[in-house]
Amino acid sequence: MGTNHQIWLWEKLGEKCTGALKKNGFDAHFFPTGEEAKKGIMDMISGYETFGVGGSDTVRSLGIVDELESIGKTIYDHWKRDLSQEESMSYRLNQGRCDCFLCSANAISITGEIVNIDGAGNRVAASIFGPKKVVIIAGMNKVTTDLDSAMKRAKEVAAPLRAKDLNIKPPCVETGICSDCHSPQRICNVTVILHRKPMLIDVSVVLVSENLGY
Repeated sequence: MGTNHQIWLWEKLGEKCTGALKKNGFDAHFFPTGEEAKKGIMDMISGYETFGVGGSDTVRSLGIVDELESIGKTIYDHWKRDLSQEESMSYRLNQGRCDCFLCSANAISITGEIVNIDGAGNRVAASIFGPKKVVIIAGMNKVTTDLDSAMKRAKEVAAPLRAKDLNIKPPCVETGICSDCHSPQRICNVTVILHRKPMLIDVSVVLVSENLGY
C-alpha cells in the first residue's frame, strides 16, 4: 500500500513539475518506469550521431549508454576505464561539442528550476551551451518543492553521496553535513541554476517515477 501511495504522490508531483518546466521553456516528459523512459529517450535522440555523457549514474542505470554504443554511436564518456588524463580531458571538451549531451540533475523544483553543482564544471558547461540537444534525466527522488529546497538537496544530499561514491573525502563525507568547505577534494565548486531554457540550445527534461541516482 505504501508503494502505491508513493507512486500516486510522484505522479501528482511529476504532473505539476512537468507543467512548470514547460512554462519555463523546457521540453518536459514524465514516465512511470525507467524502461518506458529509456524507450522515450532513445526515440527522442535517434537522429544524433555523437553523444556526451556527464558523470551520471542515472543515465547509465537506464542502459542508454550501452544501447547507443551497441548501434555504433560515438560516445564521449570520461568515466570509461583506463583513460589517460589527456584522453579524459579530450572527452570532457567534446561533451560540449557533441550533437547530444546526456546528464542528470542534482535537484529539480516543482516550480520548474533545475539545479546542478559540479567540481570541474564540464557537466554544467555542456548542459547550457554547445551541443545541439541536451537531455536531463532525473528520478522523482530529486524533485523538491521550490528552488530553495532544490539548492538544499543539491548541497546536503547529492554532494555528500556523490563524494562518497567517488571515494573522495571532503568534510561532508566524514560528517554527512555540508560545511561550505575549502577542501581540495570539494566537489561543490560550480553551481548552475536553469531558471529558464537557455536561448541557443534545445533542452528536454525527463522525469522518471523511480528512485534514481543521487
